[in-house]
Order: sequence, then structure tokens, then C-alpha cells
Amino acid sequence: MAKKPLLAPGQGETVRREIVEAANRLFYHRGYNQTSFTDIAEAAGIPRGNFYYYFKTKDDILGAVIDARIENIQTMLVEWDAVDPDPRQRLKRFAQMIRGSEKDLLRYGCPMGSLNIELGKAQPALKARAKKMFDLFIDWLTRQLAALGQADAARLALQVMGRVQGVAVMTQVYGDREFLRAQLAEFDAWIESLPAQRPAK
Repeated sequence: MAKKPLLAPGQGETVRREIVEAANRLFYHRGYNQTSFTDIAEAAGIPRGNFYYYFKTKDDILGAVIDARIENIQTMLVEWDAVDPDPRQRLKRFAQMIRGSEKDLLRYGCPMGSLNIELGKAQPALKARAKKMFDLFIDWLTRQLAALGQADAARLALQVMGRVQGVAVMTQVYGDREFLRAQLAEFDAWIESLPAQRPAK
């Protein structure tokens, strides 16, 4: 049984967070299956002897990474809802998020999409957990579109996410910044064309 490292109060959680943050970057930049325990330990600056106290398997690390991403997404969506009462303005924040990720999209593609595609080929159980990130966005998009009176908002939300993922893939494949910007401009125009928020009954 692994011995507990001698750490100051709160330091253990800090070390664990550093491991998760390092793994998150590596899984996105290299891919989950191309990242080893050693890679993560080196990136986090954690000796291998201490590393296994926090995580026994790489799947455990992935679970923690997904949980952290989900928590970040949930926090971001709650903030968007709190800042903008108009669903149309909230949708613009969604577009701004994509625009702000331009550099990473050009090189690595979408972090959610790339992970789900990789896991879906041979690790369906892990993919089921990763899919929850998409579920959060699609549920949120559905609520915004329904508030704007869009018929079949759930289906439209899925179409929006599908188009965003397609744009992310082609942006990464061709390294085409102008394509991404043009597609986002079209998305902005579509958002502007949506009707105003329906009055509450």
C-alpha cells in the first residue's frame, strides 16, 4: 500500500490539481493514448514514486480531467446566464468562446471533439464519460434557442454543435484561420437573425 506523502495541509490537493492540469494539456495536445504516466509526471514535476498515491491508473487521471472540464464548463455557462439575460447575447458568448480558442483550434482541433473521437474507437466506456461535456453545451444551447421561440430547439442545438465541430475539424486539417473566421462571421449573422426573446408568460 502506498504511503501518504508528507505534505503540508492543502498541499496534497494542490499536487493533485497540478497533475490533472498537466494531463489535461497533454491529452489535448498529444492525445490520450499517446500520453504516458511518465509524460504526465514529468510535465507536472511530480516524482513517479509520489505520483501513484494520487492516481493508480491513467483512466483514473482521465476521469479527473473530464470532471475538471465539466466543472469548468458548468461554471462558465452559469456565468453566461447570470451576465446576459438575453439568450441571443448568450449565444454570442458561445461564438466568442470559439473565437478566443482560434490558436488552439488551428493546431489541435476541438478538445472535446478530439477526445471523444479518440476514445470512441476502442474505449467506449471512457467515451461515455467524455460525451457529458457535449451534453452540457447541447442542453444549454437548447434552452437558449427554446427561449427565442425556435421550433424543435433540441434538434437545432445538435445541428449547431455539429456545425461547430465540423468547422473545428476543417480548421485544424487545413490550418485555415480565414475559414474559421468566415464561419464564425456567418454564425454571428445567424444569431443576429434570431427573433428577440419571447416574453415570459
